[in-house]
Amino acid sequence: MIVAGVDEAGRGPLAGPVVAAAVILCDRGIAGLDDSKKLTAKRRAELEEQIRAKCVVGVGIADIDEIDRINILQATMRAMARAVEALPDIPDHILVDGNRLPDWSYPAEAVIGGDALHPCISAASIIAKEYRDRMMAKAACDHPHYGWERNKGYGTAEHIAALREHGPTPLHRRSFAPVAQAEMDFAE
Repeated sequence: MIVAGVDEAGRGPLAGPVVAAAVILCDRGIAGLDDSKKLTAKRRAELEEQIRAKCVVGVGIADIDEIDRINILQATMRAMARAVEALPDIPDHILVDGNRLPDWSYPAEAVIGGDALHPCISAASIIAKEYRDRMMAKAACDHPHYGWERNKGYGTAEHIAALREHGPTPLHRRSFAPVAQAEMDFAE
């Protein structure tokens, strides 16, 4: 039976897309997989390289406009569905990190804390985080005031201060309260 793990990165930030990954592990698996948040950046990068070299990977993205239009939860579900659809073959079963499943017809189960329990979800967690982190580091080159290369778009003190001083960019999620407030304050 072919099983894929699915996880996302970027539900909570004030800026940037939400990215999901679906991973079907290789037969022998990969040693050292864990929840991406528990790994160092160096170890995540090493594991990402191994996962991409040995496993089947699909990535799905929901952009800022979509997040603002349909809400972050629904955008996350769409990104997850896109990640599975990006796989060359649909797996027999899908394990999704969290307590909800996208609205799809695939045989699947939601697993709370799955990124620490199932290696295929751990691998998806790593792929999604590394992919999104690279996107935010690149975006930081165009918008250097916000510290995205460090905070990845999360609402750190540095990011909030930059929002107040420079206002939102096109990559900010206007449906998120701190961004909406900063937009109103900046417009005054």
